[in-house]
Amino acid sequence: MRSALPLLLLALLLSLTVMSLSGCPQAQEPSATAPSAAEPAPAPGKDIAGGPVTLTFAAYTVPKEAYQKSVIPAFKKYWKDKTGQDVEFVESYEASGAQSRAICSGLEADVACLSLAADIDRIKDKGLITHDWTSKPHKGMITNSVVALGVRLGNPKGITRDWESIAKPGIEVLCPNPETSGGAQWDVNAIYGGGLKASEKKGRKDEAYAADLLKRVRRNIKVMDKSGRASMTTFEKGIGDVVITYENELLLRNMVSEKYEIIIPDATLLIENPVAVVDVNADKHGVREVAEAFVDFLWTTEAQEGFGKYGLRPVDPEVFKRFADKYPTPPQLFTMEYLGGWEKVNKVIYGPDGLWTKIGRELTK
Repeated sequence: MRSALPLLLLALLLSLTVMSLSGCPQAQEPSATAPSAAEPAPAPGKDIAGGPVTLTFAAYTVPKEAYQKSVIPAFKKYWKDKTGQDVEFVESYEASGAQSRAICSGLEADVACLSLAADIDRIKDKGLITHDWTSKPHKGMITNSVVALGVRLGNPKGITRDWESIAKPGIEVLCPNPETSGGAQWDVNAIYGGGLKASEKKGRKDEAYAADLLKRVRRNIKVMDKSGRASMTTFEKGIGDVVITYENELLLRNMVSEKYEIIIPDATLLIENPVAVVDVNADKHGVREVAEAFVDFLWTTEAQEGFGKYGLRPVDPEVFKRFADKYPTPPQLFTMEYLGGWEKVNKVIYGPDGLWTKIGRELTK
């Protein structure tokens, strides 16, 4: 028995050694099915195997409530019901011109909803939008509005539906800055076009009168904020007698509590707001399918009703009929075509020798 013990111990030791060696990893040729390195992590927002997807959404400030309280929640439900996939939104709201320039400078928005076509075209000219965004319904426009005047309850300064009423000496006017705000460009264009309409009513279209009207209103502008939303905030602080703004900015505030009287000039401008998928960013993030679905959703009855509830005029004619009492049509309503289109206006009004540019230089002398 005593001689067998060393043999048993030796056998046990050999067994443990074999087991230890079999558990060590052995060098081997990489197989065809197993990757030799870890796969890279998916890019932010990537739509992978039905998992959650994130859209980066850049818009101008004015429709913020419509998107946050109605349109985006409705789309999330629609997409979840259709695909089983959750969609999250990273949202940015800024003055339209500033937002457009931010996207061109590196803000990787998948969808851009801006105030005017020129701001979308700036992104297209940068090469970030590669499709014809005007091929969508209503030439790519999802909402309308009109340029309106907001005054304090009781209208203490007696502002009327005639643009001349805000050109009188002593009237303090608020209007955002057209260098940063798309809304401001609509406002300035409305004043100039309103002057053309007024002169036309008297016998002939008079560009000199329209230019003089614009100059007299500009002289009365007390503050030019960077956006339409900022301009309304200034007005709410008690500054100014009248604010030139989107109709929906005033309707939105009166939904909470009636603060302002809304005066829509007889001759005013139809505001048309575009949207587009930013192709390069949507492809980079792998979210093209959901980005295109979101843009298309904006023309559905549900989304158009959501816009209508929050002060924006639906572009869908059938939906607009349901809001006809809320949105009267001014008798001399005109569009950008009446002014010759954006290309002409950008040169005649905002170019280096444009009316607005020259007026600014004259008033700062």
